Amino acid sequence: MNEFSIRRLAYFERPPIDLLVQADPDVDVVNQYISRGITYVGELDGNVIGCYVLLQTRPMIVELVNVAVAEDKQGQGYGKQLIQHAVQQARSMGYKSIEIGTGNSSIGQLALYQKCGFRIVGVDFDFFTRHYKEPIFENGIQCRDMIRLVQHIE
Repeated sequence: MNEFSIRRLAYFERPPIDLLVQADPDVDVVNQYISRGITYVGELDGNVIGCYVLLQTRPMIVELVNVAVAEDKQGQGYGKQLIQHAVQQARSMGYKSIEIGTGNSSIGQLALYQKCGFRIVGVDFDFFTRHYKEPIFENGIQCRDMIRLVQHIE
């Protein structure tokens, strides 16, 4: 069957914290932004396998603060579908730009975001060492800096 669909999480539903912390390992940080943002879930045959969170940061600008896909479903195009859906949702809500940030060590994510039309606009040096309690390592690299990307959608 393998039918993939994306929907907004209802206010009474529990967010998929296990997926969200896979993309952002600090539970306190995740809880802080999901309480202020809008969470969407991607379901495959009725099971949640992915999610993302949109958070308004400034007038007319929304940030895609978390995109996560279950490890056993990565590399199958679900992340790309979630990102494309997020861009479409942001556009339909009247935002002019959608931003995203990722770690300097998140090589696969940097490639994916650029393939989805995002452009690198800056670096927030030492973001992860300043804001996270524990060091983060990916691809044998310490995650220290936040790479900021944007897509203009007006």
